[in-house]
Amino acid sequence: MRLTSAIFIVLVVVMTASCTSQTQEAVPIQSVESSAPSTPKLETPRPAALWLSGSVPDTLRAEAMEWGIPLTDNKENATYRLDLSLGPSEDNLNSAWIYALVAPFPTVTDEINSADLKTFWTGRDDGLLAGPPLLMTEQTFQVFSSLWGEPSSGAVMILPTGQLLDTAWTTNPAWAIIPFEDLEPRWKVLAVDGQSPIRKDFKRDTYPLAVTFALQSQDQGSLLPSLSLSASNRDPDKLTTIILTGVTALVRATAYTMEKKGVTYPGRDIRSIMLEADIAHISNEIPFFSGCGYPPNPGLKKLVFCTYPRYMELLTDIGTDIIELTGNHFGDYGPEAMLETLDIYNQAGIPYYGGGANFTDAVKPVFIEHHNNRIAFIGCNRPDIGKFPTATDIRPGAAPCDYNYLKDKIRELVRQGYLVITTFQWNERDEYDPVPIPEQLEEFHLMSNSGATIVSGSQAHFPMAMEFYNESFLHYGLGNLFFDQMGECCAGIYNRWEFMDRYVVYDDRLISVELLTMMLEDYSRPRPMTVPERTRFLNEYFHYSGWTPLYPTPIPQSSVTLTPIQLPVAPSTTMP
Repeated sequence: MRLTSAIFIVLVVVMTASCTSQTQEAVPIQSVESSAPSTPKLETPRPAALWLSGSVPDTLRAEAMEWGIPLTDNKENATYRLDLSLGPSEDNLNSAWIYALVAPFPTVTDEINSADLKTFWTGRDDGLLAGPPLLMTEQTFQVFSSLWGEPSSGAVMILPTGQLLDTAWTTNPAWAIIPFEDLEPRWKVLAVDGQSPIRKDFKRDTYPLAVTFALQSQDQGSLLPSLSLSASNRDPDKLTTIILTGVTALVRATAYTMEKKGVTYPGRDIRSIMLEADIAHISNEIPFFSGCGYPPNPGLKKLVFCTYPRYMELLTDIGTDIIELTGNHFGDYGPEAMLETLDIYNQAGIPYYGGGANFTDAVKPVFIEHHNNRIAFIGCNRPDIGKFPTATDIRPGAAPCDYNYLKDKIRELVRQGYLVITTFQWNERDEYDPVPIPEQLEEFHLMSNSGATIVSGSQAHFPMAMEFYNESFLHYGLGNLFFDQMGECCAGIYNRWEFMDRYVVYDDRLISVELLTMMLEDYSRPRPMTVPERTRFLNEYFHYSGWTPLYPTPIPQSSVTLTPIQLPVAPSTTMP
């Protein structure tokens, strides 16, 4: 018993000591102390700083400056970086920036492929761009050297933005790359790989001169919600295209052909071009009249005209949006025919200008708003003053040219925020000279001085020269559109040559002029010129316009002397 009790006491002591030891090891004093809350060490946040890459274009740079974030030259210290990016990212603010390959307006070349452009850049030129270097600003140079590598020596000339255009015109032929926002009409935009940023069917994803700029945050936090960037420098919802055309006269051999081949036959080859335009203009000189006889045959030279009302189908089929009525022949069949014509246009929902049911109706402008671009058309008939009856308070007709009214009205429209297009039915000159006479220069200049952005001659059956004057584009005559003159007379092939001028308006500003060139077929049907035809046509008319000192191809024999425009001609002080 005593032994057993002694053993039991020993076991109790040992077990107690063992439990005490295990408890102390499981919860040491230092562990209890370490479980108390501690104060974390907070890192001092970096002050906000913005770094802008040298490739960022001026417009985008100005946008970023408005954020008010201090700028830094040290990229590594920046909390925000705006730089060229290889592609958009959801973590960044992205802006798609479009550039254009441009040349001086009197350039015949229309397009190039990107492989040839890059070949020139790297110095392995095959002659396509031989001559002056490619012009661009420092920012643009950094963009494309990042994309294409360093250019070869002499391939690029870097200039300030304000010197690019004048340098290009002085050294023409010349090429330049500029951002879309720097486009203006004295530049010709060249398509690259079939894509042009001034066209409505432009596809940015396949255009080799499209890049992305991105704003990136260098801290763990996300971008501040107050920061924003323009999605692009080209918004298709701000772009409007306008096509102006020359003389339409659906009579004589044109009407005869329409009877044989169909009313819409003359528009077959230009229909898609006209339909693509946001505003398609037709200058129809001839009244629609139910009392017309059968269309005269091609040999008949009668100069009193009317058109079958059913021929209106041609004008609607090609998507006509506005009708000009300044033509000499609008009154050929008297008030009844003119009023019937106006009724036909009204039923079709197509506005008209430059003629009307009375004087007030004839001289009023027509307003068209598209994509927030506000366009005003106004026009008049010059040769009919005192020679043929024009509109009066009690008689329909073409609008007579009242220069005091036109000056005041154009200035008023400009103050109201309209881009003004003025069209003339000017004198038809028997000598068929493409160069305007001083009196015509003077009156077109007067419209420009009053504020018109575009001044166009609708009278000429023979294409005429053009010029840039002040901030305006002046084209003295486009030639025919639908009319049967096939060159049997003194003008030769020049009667068959036709201009269709396509204007590009962006954000209330004219940014580009495209010369579409057509050849008349079948006494009725204009078609786009072939490349050799277009090359000759443009070369000649750039020369007549005073832009090319040497004529590149022989001048056709003519009974008239063809000389370039003498620019500038100041408006006479005797003008009203």
